[in-house]
Amino acid sequence: MVTRSSSLFEIPLTDQEAQIIDELIPIKTFKKGTILLKEGQVARESYFNLKGLVRLFYLIDGEERTIHFFEEGQPIASLSSYLNKTPANHYLECVEDSTLTILSYDNEQELIKKVPVFESVCRVSIEQEFGKNQQMLADYMIKSPEKRYLELQENQPELLNRVPQYILASYLGVKPESLSRIRKRLATKA
Repeated sequence: MVTRSSSLFEIPLTDQEAQIIDELIPIKTFKKGTILLKEGQVARESYFNLKGLVRLFYLIDGEERTIHFFEEGQPIASLSSYLNKTPANHYLECVEDSTLTILSYDNEQELIKKVPVFESVCRVSIEQEFGKNQQMLADYMIKSPEKRYLELQENQPELLNRVPQYILASYLGVKPESLSRIRKRLATKA
């Protein structure tokens, strides 16, 4: 019996199950700036971030609006497009060189048949991400950009160094100049 580590929990697998997973979920490295999914494309793959940073953004009137970052240990998917086979209305882009597992829909279905515990892993992963996304949406709706910046600084400080300012500003819902003013104001308070 082999135990494969997942970000959710330890999964006991037989050698045969581990081999099936290795065959059906390849690992690939993508260069910074690689677009994994474009608006209008149907998502045919989901990913798991082993190393690097990926963002989900919308292009609205020519302006990028980042709504989520996927860090190491997180699943990456355009769920509605992937599950319903409909065109995505957003983009997935590698912000850094990123090493990701790649899972096609067909391979996922085969994996669920051959390694039944995999379905539970997928369900738990989706539930956790759904909860995080609900909280993120609530925070965006009720908190000021300055408060969101302070929480980002407290909860994910590494993002402040990993993400270019214009992307960070779009994530906080402000222009880069406004982010500069927020940073200056907070620095003078310190």
